[in-house]
Amino acid sequence: MSDECRRLILDRIRQHGPLTFADFMETAQYHPEVGYYATSARRSGRGGDFYTSVDVGPVFGEFLARQFAEMGRLIESASSGVRSPKSEVGSQTSDSGHRTPDYVDLVEAGAGNGRLSRDVLETLGTMAPDLYGRVRLRLVERSAPAREAQPATLGRHASRLASSTADLPSPIHGILFANELLDALPTHAVVSREEGLREIVVDEVGDRLVERESPASPAIEEYFESLGVRLAPGWRAEANLQAIEWVRNAARALRRGFLVLIDYGHEAKVLYSASHAQGTLATFSGHVVEAFDERRDAPWLRDPGRCDVTAHVDFTSIRDAAVAGGLEPLCLVDQMHFLLGLGVEEWLQEHAGSSRQDLTRRLALKTLLVPGGLGSTHHVMIFGRNVGRPDLKGCR
Repeated sequence: MSDECRRLILDRIRQHGPLTFADFMETAQYHPEVGYYATSARRSGRGGDFYTSVDVGPVFGEFLARQFAEMGRLIESASSGVRSPKSEVGSQTSDSGHRTPDYVDLVEAGAGNGRLSRDVLETLGTMAPDLYGRVRLRLVERSAPAREAQPATLGRHASRLASSTADLPSPIHGILFANELLDALPTHAVVSREEGLREIVVDEVGDRLVERESPASPAIEEYFESLGVRLAPGWRAEANLQAIEWVRNAARALRRGFLVLIDYGHEAKVLYSASHAQGTLATFSGHVVEAFDERRDAPWLRDPGRCDVTAHVDFTSIRDAAVAGGLEPLCLVDQMHFLLGLGVEEWLQEHAGSSRQDLTRRLALKTLLVPGGLGSTHHVMIFGRNVGRPDLKGCR
């Protein structure tokens, strides 16, 4: 498939000229026939190219379920009202006269084959059976093979699956969450020169894909100006305009409830500083990470469609987009503190045995918590709409 993806990209360049990096990444990652994510139901784990928190076992889903159970109670409280005999089936009328559904949407974006949602539902079924019974699971995934694998992955929870689509549903009354989605969205790439910003585009020389520089678009100029960021000459960086648009769409879709985003990245003042002067674009293939190195060809141009391409998330612009969309920012915490707030000590007491299963689960939790690893590189951003400003356990 890699050769087919390369040929497709070369044909596009020859017909339409150089591609922005975002357009190149869109094809390499998401083309429905030859894109990296489109040709497999699962890309992470031991047999894949990278690890996520989901790959260490069901522990991550267990803790997310703890947070979702608390959120479910808060949504119910915010939506409470007296049922009206004239209200539609599946809804209730609040004191203010607004109809609110008696289900809770659980929407996972970038759901893959549904492993994380399965782990969440497994715990909710035991911890919060009333909420579990009202959950309407809606999975969002662009990969057709991954969507096809979801019912089998969900197993006994497949009956909760209400929809599986490539696009975000609307409206959403409940919890919308995404684990490592924004970092994989197609991003623009830039380099700063003495005369100003230049956009990095993908061109061809013979049958080779190469990077060239082009005048930066007004949208990219506005992106950095809005952040008050000036890159020093020679610095590379990314501007993920699609991630901002995704958050805007999510804010429009969420009518009442929470948006939970889990990803790696930094605030703008850190992301666009000397500590990341070469940008954060990287590829993952066979658990080998490659970043930009001016001494050789960019790794993402070597085998498009065969490696994962990713860039760190700018938390500042994500928060700004959410707030502009009417969402209330509730917290930004690293994954370690998020899990600690959700009761790690209590969980350890529950799994204090010496059985192989308990030992495996404790090792998995350590992997999720360890500083310098997933515990500190990954962060959790939580936003709310029409739920007030609750003191969520994961935000403490």
